[in-house]
Amino acid sequence: MNRFFLTPQGILTLWLAAVNLLTFLVFGLDKWKAVRKERREAIRRIPERTLFLLAAAGGSAGALAGMRVFHHKTLHRSFRIGIPLILLLQAAALVWLRFGR
Repeated sequence: MNRFFLTPQGILTLWLAAVNLLTFLVFGLDKWKAVRKERREAIRRIPERTLFLLAAAGGSAGALAGMRVFHHKTLHRSFRIGIPLILLLQAAALVWLRFGR
């Protein structure tokens, strides 16, 4: 195993990759469930709170990609504004961690 992944930066990189992939897939799953629910099938959707929590946990890029790829939650104002805002704040935090200290 590469030593980079044993450093704090490597662990953060792995975390961000995993949480973004998970968030992207969860947005896709919720879109799939939304389509099924429109057909009157009994199916439980993923709560919006969970989608926001995944984005806040570092998966904002995956959330934004999921919104665009799956055309999901694009009409909800809270998602149209909230997800890019979370992404912007997370990007600023990463820049600060890298260069600001």
